[in-house]
Amino acid sequence: MQNNYEMVAKTAYGLEGVLAKELRNLGAQHVKEGVRAVTFVGDKGFMYKANLCLRTCIKILKPIERFWVRDEKSLYNQVYKMDWNQYIKPDQTIAIYATVHSDLFSHSKYIALKTKDAIVDRIRDDHGTRPNIDTAHPHVQINVHIDKSNCTISLDTSGESLHKRGYRTATNIAPLNEVSAAGLLLLSGWDGQCDFLDPMCGSGTIPIEAAMIAANIPANLNRNEFAFEKWPDWDVDLYETIEDSMINKIRNVSYSITGYDKAPSAVNKAKDNVKNANLQEFVTIRHEDFFKTKKETEGPLHIVSNPPYGERIAIESESFYGNIGTTLKHGYPGTNAWMITSDIEALKYVGLRPSRKIKLYNGKLEARFVKYEMYEGSKKAKKQNQ
Repeated sequence: MQNNYEMVAKTAYGLEGVLAKELRNLGAQHVKEGVRAVTFVGDKGFMYKANLCLRTCIKILKPIERFWVRDEKSLYNQVYKMDWNQYIKPDQTIAIYATVHSDLFSHSKYIALKTKDAIVDRIRDDHGTRPNIDTAHPHVQINVHIDKSNCTISLDTSGESLHKRGYRTATNIAPLNEVSAAGLLLLSGWDGQCDFLDPMCGSGTIPIEAAMIAANIPANLNRNEFAFEKWPDWDVDLYETIEDSMINKIRNVSYSITGYDKAPSAVNKAKDNVKNANLQEFVTIRHEDFFKTKKETEGPLHIVSNPPYGERIAIESESFYGNIGTTLKHGYPGTNAWMITSDIEALKYVGLRPSRKIKLYNGKLEARFVKYEMYEGSKKAKKQNQ
């Protein structure tokens, strides 16, 4: 138990509950939801596992010091007092990032600069030489978070954002990132136990994430590296043991997972990304105009989609969203259809009553994630048969 410590998993607004559930399912202790973040407790091995497996996490931070600050001088003094030798070697490179929510400090970049000064001064005083700064590919990334007068210094265990899974080399205009796609799928209740369709799949992110969930493939199995691999206490044997254990839990997918797009360029990009993710066995990408299709499978169908909207692609909202509703109503019985849109006003043109509506953000745009239940026959008949 003495080897356990608190960590902070960062996520997007609206996905905190999904991430908390993921953490509990992985075995995290003392899970607590915050705003765009979830705190939890685990050991070094769990930190490795969380980075490898979490689908809705952007970064995992490991707090190493907390203190009060009044001004830049007290920040410098507190950071200087820390024992940086256990985290950074003099010949390594570092990068410091700051987030500030305080009336005492106005510029996060200045806070990062003062923190950097304190760290390099301390290491130079101890060793006669100092680490260099490398914002592109540092050995150690340090996060400074100031909330009012409370300062937390953390090590960034992940490095590059965890949405960079390693499979997506081709994207379309304003694509949904991998963490957001996985979050939508998990919010929708997707578990791989029926057929799946993304009727406007773009570069294929949603079908790929759907297949990874269905097959229980660790989210970041294709990733090149994590920040913790450069730490002095990096335990490659422990990591490989955890990775092998998670790979052994991968399962077969018994249902179809399909993506449509009417743009040939998008179809080609999606196929490339499916291949990069080694999911050709599970995911089919096809050149189709959704508005000219009908449901092809028997039994339940699960749809999750991020259709185009005016912020990224010019469309005529009334006819476009009207066509979505008409296609679902007449061509897709027995379907739970979810979609996210930032064109909130356009939802009225769908002509269907959503059974659920969830507030999210797609990037910086406020969005709604809505569910339409398309019954076999009438809804009234469906209820009578229950």
